[in-house]
Order: sequence, then C-alpha cells, then structure tokens
Amino acid sequence: MNKNVTIKILGKEFVVGCPAENEEDLLASANHLNGKMLEIQAGGKILGYERIAVMAALNISNELLSNKVQQREQMEDTMQRLSQKIDKSLATEGTDSSENHLALNIYDNSQHSQ
Repeated sequence: MNKNVTIKILGKEFVVGCPAENEEDLLASANHLNGKMLEIQAGGKILGYERIAVMAALNISNELLSNKVQQREQMEDTMQRLSQKIDKSLATEGTDSSENHLALNIYDNSQHSQ
C-alpha cells in the first residue's frame, strides 16, 4: 500500500508516494540527495535550485557508475584468484588443469553472453 511521505530538500518540502516498506529507503535517499545539493550550494559556483539538482544528479550517477566498475573489477580479480587456486590444486593432484581451466573460461564466457 502506498504512503505519502514528506521529504525536505534544500528547504523545500515534497510529498512523495511510495510503498510503506520503502519509506526508510526513500528518506535515506532524500537525505543523501539533500546533502549533495547542500555541498554544491555551499560551493557557490552553481546557482538556482534546478541547476543544483542536475549537478547533484550527475555527481550521484557518476559515483554509482564508478562503484559498479570497481565492483566488477573486484569480482573479476576474485574469480581469477579462485581460478588460479583451482588450477594449482588440480595440478598438485596430477590432473591436467589446462582442460579444466578451458572449461571454466567457456563457462565464464557463456555467462557474459546471456
């Protein structure tokens, strides 16, 4: 069931409808946005509510995209380390790890194409 929630951004109040179970997330998001907009406003270089809002949206989007890239790189590093550990374990057991490594790469590539 939707609930009307009042949020305050740069001193202006907005009433936003959201599911009751998402109210805390909405308030946290509004607080984050308000903080970013206050930072931009305090810088004094950008004037006007709309311009500040657009700059804050761009900054938040940039942070999100940067975090996604960083998480993807960390995941790829982890997968590579795990693959190396598997190869090393298989090699110490006398198994030909190159066939297993090839199978792992084929599996990884099939996941990316979906």
